[in-house]
Amino acid sequence: MTNPWFEKLVESIEEKKAEIQKGGGQKRIDKEHKKGKMTARERIDFLIDEGEEFHEIGLWAGHEMYEEEGGCPAGGVITGIGKVSGQRCMIVANDATVKAGAWFPITAKKNLRAQEIAMENHLALIYLVDSAGVYLPMQDEIFPDKEHFGRIFRNNAVLSARGIPQIAAIMGSCVAGGAYLPIMSDEALIVDGTGSVFLAGSYLVKAAIGEEVDNETLGGATTHTEISGVTDYKMNSDTECLETIRDLMDKMSRPVRAGFNRKESSEPKLSTEEMIRVIPEDRNKPYDMYKVLDGIVDKGSFTEFKKGYGQTLITGYGRIDGWSVGIVANQRTVVRSKEGEMQIGGVIYSDSADKAARFVMNCNQKKIPIVFLQDVTGFMIGKRSEHGGIIKDGAKMVNAVANSTVPKITIVVGNSYGAGNYAMCGRAYDPRFIYAWPTAQIAVMGGNQAAKVLTQIQVSALEKQGKELSDEERDEILDRIRSRYERQTDVRYAAARLWVDEIIHPGDTRKRISKAIECADHNPDIPDFKTGVIQV
Repeated sequence: MTNPWFEKLVESIEEKKAEIQKGGGQKRIDKEHKKGKMTARERIDFLIDEGEEFHEIGLWAGHEMYEEEGGCPAGGVITGIGKVSGQRCMIVANDATVKAGAWFPITAKKNLRAQEIAMENHLALIYLVDSAGVYLPMQDEIFPDKEHFGRIFRNNAVLSARGIPQIAAIMGSCVAGGAYLPIMSDEALIVDGTGSVFLAGSYLVKAAIGEEVDNETLGGATTHTEISGVTDYKMNSDTECLETIRDLMDKMSRPVRAGFNRKESSEPKLSTEEMIRVIPEDRNKPYDMYKVLDGIVDKGSFTEFKKGYGQTLITGYGRIDGWSVGIVANQRTVVRSKEGEMQIGGVIYSDSADKAARFVMNCNQKKIPIVFLQDVTGFMIGKRSEHGGIIKDGAKMVNAVANSTVPKITIVVGNSYGAGNYAMCGRAYDPRFIYAWPTAQIAVMGGNQAAKVLTQIQVSALEKQGKELSDEERDEILDRIRSRYERQTDVRYAAARLWVDEIIHPGDTRKRISKAIECADHNPDIPDFKTGVIQV
């Protein structure tokens, strides 16, 4: 048996996940079927190889972010990695059941993340386009900035210049600025009768220049394959379109590999159930991260680096599903320093930071991918630490992680607080993939500490205004702030904003890491490692 509290947590996440996967709901799914169209998820299932698992990225995007707009399940677009005709690809499919596939701000962010993954790992990109374009009531949050809508077309051009194949299938509406995405891809298919692409639809054409024309004549399949030459293949149905994509993928050359070390896989020492039992419900309680490693690393493959030094961080080489990896993991037990002093688990001390920086450099020297397992409350504070140069040693670790050029894969197991998030390769430090367990929390500091600090500030401000607060009023302020902070530190809040790529069950950790390295192996170009100036 696993922990009952953990089972309850996973159950609540799985229930919401199933709801998100329905997109705009059954009525809208039925509406798509009546048009002779598959839904986005049905298209992906048909496209990928039989028996191949689709590794979704960003399922939780937009979760509880656009309630006043009626919601935006999965950000209105489905992204993830799967094999098509034996080739590992990034697939991007607009979900027309969600606001007709319109683009919200999070939709653009999710598309950009998919392109970033494809670019970093040299994965072919397949776009299944079915979108009404920008969600106009929020155009100011999606249109003009560097990380907004237009960046996607810039990426189309950059991907093509780097020789990364892009195939686009116009399987529904493709309007205005969104029209550039499929046409800036290397090849474009269009489904007759349902697919259309134009800079302005018939209503806007009528309003702008007074011309009367129907959408099919303006930008349908016949127009763009026989008159304008904008698209390359005219398809009679969704299924024919997807089969043609499979045929095109089958004829592509296979990528040159980076050549990361892999041997035959072996099972870990502990089962998933045994590993989960290690994690306490109280996130402030210590536990042994070595036991978590025993549930992830191939049995007998772990070689620890500097075991007796900087013991609040575990560093070492191991294998995960046969792949050679370097591992940097926060140790959550209370340990003794070299001077015999007790050190708090989950905190990064000077010696730990120094050790991790050296280890990251070693992995880059040997071209070994690095896996970070985060359960960190931050760097050690206080007079002794400051006098000992914790900022200098922390900066050394952050510098090494920031400049690391080998693939980095991050798993947020529990806490991910403050500068510890940075040093352990949080989103800002460009991990190739970053996943979170249901137990993860990401914030500048823990909930209790943050709530007390914020309450103190608010109470002081009220007292300066001459207001006297009773104990009950102080408690009410504390509870209100704590409740808000707890919501913001919930893993679903982080996943909704794409701070992590996906919430995964601990039992899927090995599989996700293995697939991440397999993707990374598609890109043979690993720059030389340089750190710049580091204080020593």
